[in-house]
Amino acid sequence: MVDPVDGKILRALQCSPRASFRRIAEVAGISEQTAARRYRALRRAGVVRVVGLAGSAHGDSRWLARIRCRPDRVGPLAESLARRPDVAYVALASGGAEIVCIVRSPTDSGGDDLLLQRLPKASSVLDLNLDLLIHPFGSPGTAEWTGFAEDLEPNQIRRLVADRPSSSGAGPSDEDTPLLAALAEDGRATRTELAEITGWPPNRVARRMEALESTGALHYGVDLLPDELGFHLHATLLLRAAPADLERAGERLARHAETAYVGATSGEHNLVAIVVCRDAEHLYRYLTSQVGSVPGISGHQVSIRGRRVKQAGSLIAHGRLMPL
Repeated sequence: MVDPVDGKILRALQCSPRASFRRIAEVAGISEQTAARRYRALRRAGVVRVVGLAGSAHGDSRWLARIRCRPDRVGPLAESLARRPDVAYVALASGGAEIVCIVRSPTDSGGDDLLLQRLPKASSVLDLNLDLLIHPFGSPGTAEWTGFAEDLEPNQIRRLVADRPSSSGAGPSDEDTPLLAALAEDGRATRTELAEITGWPPNRVARRMEALESTGALHYGVDLLPDELGFHLHATLLLRAAPADLERAGERLARHAETAYVGATSGEHNLVAIVVCRDAEHLYRYLTSQVGSVPGISGHQVSIRGRRVKQAGSLIAHGRLMPL
């Protein structure tokens, strides 16, 4: 059972990863000092990491890859994929012979050296299924996995997301590398801390962060370790819906507390949902009572994940979230 205060802190971070401890404390109903202390304890325990994620200013394409491998090579290939910055998520399906991952590629890239073009040539790969993720469902604060805690009130979410930047600016340059590296290590590092790490004046740190955030070249992810919060069963659902029902079904699934990601894909199963449950009985109840009540879904497949290797910006090792 997740401590209610810890749960509110984690939910606040999902809504606004760089929200001040003062604002998080207001939402959680605690002091600013307690909010900071509780967050740092969770981070030291490897339960949560806030990470800065660099992307193209012009956007990235994302592909859902299901890679069937030789059983003796699945582990090394999964570890190799997890080390790549263009791979956002890696998990082994139960049975251990399939890797499920999300691969990022620049929208305007046509190079011959793309990972997606090299994967089928690897000797350990027996089969590769690729589907383009064409649309994510849900809004900030509601699209993430929220099953570990009570939901926040709409007015609390509005307060947390009120300070998001809206100005325009230039995309990333080579000079931004030290700043992006520091934020990948700790997405909640203060501007003073970032100035010390990069050797930049604080006003330059602030200016570049605002510019990168406003263009989408820098965004933030909140990696959680569900197993440490009491949720031990993870699954990928591949669902089928008629085009006329796709939007409604996707948005409804994204509001479920059990879903960590819901998106439309280009495949025969045109909806994918990553699901987090306590155990098999919880998954059964979720499928029969919630997925079963979503209008327009005409078929589904369930792939149970045996082991997660990488979240958005963290490796998973020895029961902890670790830096890449």
